[in-house]
Amino acid sequence: MPNISVHTYLAAVKADRKSATMVMLGNESADLDSMASSIAYGYLLYRQSPGETILPVMPIPRADFKLRTEAVYVFREAGISLDSLVFFDELEFGELMNADTSLFLLDHNILAPSLEQYNAKVFAIIDHHRDEGFFSKAEPRIIHDVGSTASLVGMEYHKAGIQIPREIATLLAGTILLDTVNLDERVGRVTTTDSVVVRGLLPLCPMGREEFFNRVQREKFNVEGLSTIDLLRKDYKEFQTESIRYGISSARLSIKQWGALDSNLSSGFVRFVETRNLDILLSMNSFADPCFARDLIVYTKTKEAHDLLCHRLRELPLELIPVEAARQLPEGKGFLSFYHQGNSRMSRKKLQPLLDLK
Repeated sequence: MPNISVHTYLAAVKADRKSATMVMLGNESADLDSMASSIAYGYLLYRQSPGETILPVMPIPRADFKLRTEAVYVFREAGISLDSLVFFDELEFGELMNADTSLFLLDHNILAPSLEQYNAKVFAIIDHHRDEGFFSKAEPRIIHDVGSTASLVGMEYHKAGIQIPREIATLLAGTILLDTVNLDERVGRVTTTDSVVVRGLLPLCPMGREEFFNRVQREKFNVEGLSTIDLLRKDYKEFQTESIRYGISSARLSIKQWGALDSNLSSGFVRFVETRNLDILLSMNSFADPCFARDLIVYTKTKEAHDLLCHRLRELPLELIPVEAARQLPEGKGFLSFYHQGNSRMSRKKLQPLLDLK
């Protein structure tokens, strides 16, 4: 088994991307876990089958990568050059999905609505979200409730008996520490798998656990220079029911901080919803003040939808506390309300399956 470097792998598959036999694809929010896991597992498969073009695709436009400030930092520490990566706007995805190309899903187990036409191409999955029950014939089909998909990828290296290089160790460790809030059991995300994997990776990383986590965490909450639209699209996922199209953003600041940055943030919500033709938009805000905490912003187009949704949210274990009275926006522009979320363990991953929107 040839010992090909990560840099050689990325350069080779980018140069030959039009003839990719396998595409490693993270979820539509393109968070650090999605992108790091795609590269790390793509490299593992390439080491095992060096003749194949196994292409990690970053599922966002290149210009949007700067919004993932924690990813910018971790990739830099890992020595991964952005010039070696392929972003979604740099290829014709439909052409790439030819008769000989397969999709490997990382950090999700169901394709976004905009990519559902490629369901028949999905042949393998590694994910840590709720199992949606699709692609039962995928192989491998690894879906476990752990803190980070990166932990599952790390376990696959161990099973394969392949030594993890420094670049991959840094990507995976930074991701796991961030996703589990430094292995903090009080947050309710970390599992034994996460702890075992990250402790095996840390000796290969450029700094110790505490310093690494603190730096990644600081960059995650770095919102300097970002507009309301940027904050909403920075970490965003979209969902479709039979009659409702809705999105959930994950923003890294409190309502108070957001209001200080943008005194008219409601107009940003309206523009975001109109651009994406949404019926509902939630922003689940996480921040440190000084301890980890959450806020929630709810936007709907109508008062009836707002009242129904807020009633549903109050029934769920979010422990919502109104921050201010619901705002009726200018006529025809919808309703907006703001809450502090007493249960800081209720993340987007946990909330979305419970919404049951009709």
